[in-house]
Amino acid sequence: MRIKATKADVNEVDMTPMIDIVFQLIAFFMVITNFENAKADERVKLPKDELAKPVEIKREKELLLQIGFIRNKEGDKLSDPLVFYAGEEIPVLEISPALTRENASYKSIGVDPKDVTVVIRADREVPTGLVQEMIKFSQEAGFEKFAMKATQKQDGN
Repeated sequence: MRIKATKADVNEVDMTPMIDIVFQLIAFFMVITNFENAKADERVKLPKDELAKPVEIKREKELLLQIGFIRNKEGDKLSDPLVFYAGEEIPVLEISPALTRENASYKSIGVDPKDVTVVIRADREVPTGLVQEMIKFSQEAGFEKFAMKATQKQDGN
């Protein structure tokens, strides 16, 4: 009896599951990526300071208040200082009602406002007195912890 030699069939690898896995990994890494800067409003140009350093421990409860200006494309100021808060543009001296609502909101979910850190991102051109007013209004609303954001000044900058 004679055995016939047959050509071996070449099996092709199905790449569909590999592509699915790659897309799932991309989605996973996008979800776990730190979106700290996503909360930053581009209208706020932070001051630079040699002593500024990143937060070492992530705060659990924080209230972000950003003070800046509406600017044109050239960067010229078109408004007085405003607080960019919850999609609204509120004049600094009119922020008290919003802070009071925020205090009530924290209390309604069982969080003591004294445990919430108020993080203030103020534009470098905002007068210091307005930042102090913001802190005063926050204290009147029941908040006690504060943090300021700045950009670290590099050598030669």
